[in-house]
Amino acid sequence: MRNSSDKRKAAGFRRHFRCGVVLFALALICAADAGAVRIKDIADIKGVRQNQLVGYGLIVGLEGTGDGKKSVFTTRAVSNMLEKMGMPVSPDEIKTKNIASVMVTAVLPPFARAGSRIDVMVSSIGDAKNLQGGTLVLTPLKGVDGRIYAMAQGSISTGGFAAGGNAASVQKNFLTVGRIPAGAVIEREVAYDFSRKGSLTLMLRQPDFTTSTRVAEAVNSRFPGAVAHAADPGTVHVNVADDYAGDIVRFATIVESLEVHPDVAAKVVINERTGTVVMGRDVRISTVAVAHGNLSIQISEGAQISQPAPFARRGRTAVAPETDLAVEEGSNQLMLMDAGATIGEVVRALNALGVTPRDLIAILQAIKAAGALQAQLEII
Repeated sequence: MRNSSDKRKAAGFRRHFRCGVVLFALALICAADAGAVRIKDIADIKGVRQNQLVGYGLIVGLEGTGDGKKSVFTTRAVSNMLEKMGMPVSPDEIKTKNIASVMVTAVLPPFARAGSRIDVMVSSIGDAKNLQGGTLVLTPLKGVDGRIYAMAQGSISTGGFAAGGNAASVQKNFLTVGRIPAGAVIEREVAYDFSRKGSLTLMLRQPDFTTSTRVAEAVNSRFPGAVAHAADPGTVHVNVADDYAGDIVRFATIVESLEVHPDVAAKVVINERTGTVVMGRDVRISTVAVAHGNLSIQISEGAQISQPAPFARRGRTAVAPETDLAVEEGSNQLMLMDAGATIGEVVRALNALGVTPRDLIAILQAIKAAGALQAQLEII
């Protein structure tokens, strides 16, 4: 009896072990699927957005690095501020070396509540030289509708410094731009009742027919019934499932966490100013032969001086120009690239030619002009 019981235990252990190995292999396969991304990384929910705020403010307490006499608006703003405080002063009597006019900007995040704090940025609009050590006076921040949504005030942090003397100086970062962490208090909320919505609209950041269809399929495979459909390449409408009618926040959380394989068009991006070339994974080329030779021309100018013989009566010093010219041409051979070459093969072939990023830009433009580059060529 003991032997049969031990055999049953061993057989059960082997079954559990095989199941564990299968599950572990499936987990590795899923983990290796690195091409899938979350929906929240490629799409936004319509209505869940930020709002820009802007305001005009004054920075006080500067050490003689504020606006000069040419910034007339600064003296007028100071005069108006003092008049509202019960101390009327003429703009002509105000010296603005310790005061600077700035534009104050901030971003109001979605679902921000009254009493919360947000960061603000201040940027000089006058001829101030340095905002370091200044304090922003209470400034209202308005939205595009003209309403005040936040009030900003606090000490400026420029993240840099400036020092120098009569013959030399040193400066780090831009001192006419500063930041006030948590420097604004939200006074008005943007009305948006998210909990009562019966549907969600996903807006793809990179519109694409294939990607929008895959997003709708991923949502429909997770929830019973066809709750999602792609309206166009950049929009996917998702109806809230019946099981989540009273909990749309949880429904949106599940939708955002679903993974899809986004599809992108084959594209080559070139930045000629920096010599940067970025090629997508799906870039292909047709059969083409490429040869690239570097031509180097070096010109050096000099002068040859001719002196007359000693004690010569009619001799004269003469200066004759002298030019040295050297021409060197590369000896790179013609290389054949077969049709359907992948991006890795293209890079290896071009590296074999010994091309630099600047040369690569010229080669790609020539391949595109020949009609052999099966991708969009974008120059930024």
